[in-house]
Amino acid sequence: MRVFGTAELLDCYARGVFPMADSRDDPRIYLLDPDERGVLPLNGLHVSKRLKRKVKQQPYRITFDTAFQRVVEACATPAPGREETWINDGIFGLYSELRRDGYAHSVEAWQDDELVGGLYGVSLGRAFFGESMFSRATDASKIALVYLVARLRAGGYTLLDTQFTTEHLETLGVVTITREQYHERLTEALEGVGDFYSMPADTSASDVLQSSTQTS
Repeated sequence: MRVFGTAELLDCYARGVFPMADSRDDPRIYLLDPDERGVLPLNGLHVSKRLKRKVKQQPYRITFDTAFQRVVEACATPAPGREETWINDGIFGLYSELRRDGYAHSVEAWQDDELVGGLYGVSLGRAFFGESMFSRATDASKIALVYLVARLRAGGYTLLDTQFTTEHLETLGVVTITREQYHERLTEALEGVGDFYSMPADTSASDVLQSSTQTS
C-alpha cells in the first residue's frame, strides 16, 4: 500500500488537487479537483472603509508562523455556523509536517495573549493555497487576511487559491473561475518562487494597507 505523505501532497497541489475529509472523525482523505475554483486576485482584495479603520486601530497583534498547530486546531474545532470540519487527524499531521518543511504558513491574530483568529495555507512556487481560517473576535480573520495579502504581494506571489467561493469570501473579493482557468494560472504561478518572508513581521498597519487594495 502506497503511503500518502507530504511529497505526494505537494504533488497534488502542483496538479491543482487538494485534500479534504468528510468529517473530523472520518480517517479517509479525498482528493478534489472541482469544476470551479475560488481565487482572490491579489490586486482585488476588498477592504471596506470600516475594515480599513479597524486595521489602522490595530486591535490585534498579528504574527506569522508562531502558532501554526494552534491555528489548525482552531480551524478544526466546530463553531457556530461551522458545526462540521473537514480537518481530520491525517490532514492535521500532513500539514504539521509541511510547516516543519517550510511549505505551510499561518497568520495569527492575538488579543493580549489569546489567539482570537487566524488562517493557514500552503506555499508552492508563487502560489498560496489558503486552507482554512477562524475567528473568535470581530474581524480577526479578516484582518489576518489583509496582512496575508500584503505579504503575498510583497513576496511576488501571483495566485491566492481559496478553493471554494462563499458569500462571505465574495465580500472580500474572491471570484469564481473555471478549472481550466485555474490550471492556467497555477502553471504560471509555479514557474517562479515566492518569498513569504520578504515583508518584515513588524510592518506597520498603514504600510500593510498600502500594500493591499482597498475598496469602499
